[in-house]
Amino acid sequence: MEGNADRTDAIYSIGAVARMLGVPAQTLRAWEERYQQIVPARSSGGQRLYSRDQVDQLSFIRNQIEQGLQPADAHRLLAQQHNQVASIPVEQHRGTRATVDTVTTVLLAERDPYAAEFAEYFLRTEGYAVRIVLDPAVAAEILRDEPPSVLVVDLLIAGGAGLTLCRAARDNGSVPVLAVSAVDSRDQAFAAGAEAFLVKPLDPLQFVSTVRDLVGTSAYLRQRN
Repeated sequence: MEGNADRTDAIYSIGAVARMLGVPAQTLRAWEERYQQIVPARSSGGQRLYSRDQVDQLSFIRNQIEQGLQPADAHRLLAQQHNQVASIPVEQHRGTRATVDTVTTVLLAERDPYAAEFAEYFLRTEGYAVRIVLDPAVAAEILRDEPPSVLVVDLLIAGGAGLTLCRAARDNGSVPVLAVSAVDSRDQAFAAGAEAFLVKPLDPLQFVSTVRDLVGTSAYLRQRN
């Protein structure tokens, strides 16, 4: 899949970023407060929300520290990169298609069968195995008995049962959640345990990229190998 999604959209919770980068959330908060360089947006409820560009920048900081730099020096180097209008090294893999394990499954809990088919098409194009459910009770059973790699849930499924599914995935402890909705419900989604939120209608590239990040097959995590 080619193209560029809007990389400045604030869609990732601090918990999701911490998991993707392997950096504790308290460290991310400390860097933000101390250096005031990578400052996430705030939702109306006060949740920190990061864009893909900011995750790239944090990945750059992490990589520099792993190579021996102090955090202050890593942030200084990032600032120099920006001042020189240079590309951040971690971005050399931008656009590289991630290798998806054949057992990677996406549980798609949708209220609209047509929207489900649309999302399924793009996920299968990227190599994911997709299970579509239109009944939240069935989705809850799958989360309990056959946990997927990631849950994509429309918060308005069955009149608003999506938040309950977010909580079920959070209680499972190992299933990251991408919440989607035609209504901006990001605060409720993050409070219920979602790690990322997108407003419908979905941009296909942004949607697939977000799923890829949450299942751990993104370029961010491959950088650590």
